[in-house]
Amino acid sequence: MYKKSILFLVVVLLALFSSFTNKPLTWVAIGDSITYLNDHQNETDHRVTKGYMTLITEKLPHINYINQGHNGWTAGRIAESIDKLGIRKADIYTVFLGTNDWWAGRPLGQLKDYQNSTGNATVYGSFRIILDKLRTLNPQAHIVLITPMQRADFVYLFNYKNNAFGSYQPKNGQYLETFAQAIDSIGRLERLPVIDLYHTRALRLEKLIKYKRLKNPETGQYQNYVYPAYTQVPFNPEQDEYPYPLDAVDQTYDGLHPSDKGYALISKKLHKLFKKY
Repeated sequence: MYKKSILFLVVVLLALFSSFTNKPLTWVAIGDSITYLNDHQNETDHRVTKGYMTLITEKLPHINYINQGHNGWTAGRIAESIDKLGIRKADIYTVFLGTNDWWAGRPLGQLKDYQNSTGNATVYGSFRIILDKLRTLNPQAHIVLITPMQRADFVYLFNYKNNAFGSYQPKNGQYLETFAQAIDSIGRLERLPVIDLYHTRALRLEKLIKYKRLKNPETGQYQNYVYPAYTQVPFNPEQDEYPYPLDAVDQTYDGLHPSDKGYALISKKLHKLFKKY
């Protein structure tokens, strides 16, 4: 009788444990360098220690991530290569693209380009190709869209000539905000969750870096300029020092890519959503 009672108790405890154990989930994160850098901290000169995927899976260990971040890629290039990337069937897909499309001057297009599957000539069309592919892999998968962040002036740590102005002005007649709005409109049309980083208050332009260290054009001496003052001061990549010393790091470490602080904020937003799955 005693042995039966013990056996019954073990069965009950196992059942209770199982009811509180999350089912293993596979997450494929599709993106550009912001996603790619999660597993390539050496390419940040180790200014980043943990990306958003690592932070999420530390809190939700039943989720296993696969990094499909491609350094410098646009949504257009992802769409063009979608059948060659080896994207596997997964329970969760995140699509975090758009900032490189804006900088490349790709036409955004209109929502009807998405609705009518007009092809890869516009960003709207690119997203349709990407989402169609994900649905063929797993029609029941959770798909989450993430808008681009705002951008300060970007200067690459290892090549100062690789630099770009921030989202405070248009590129090819288009503002980055319209790309974020386009992704949001796709999410609303498809009833998909959208993580809107562009309009997140903690990721506003003035929060991305503490200052940009530049030479004062009048004195020739280095000076720390905050936003928007630094937008009016030239940077010479062949002569000037790197404008973002460690003390300048805030939500990004180079004006564009998230720092540990920025990745923590992104992961917090995703964690709130993922814990429901």
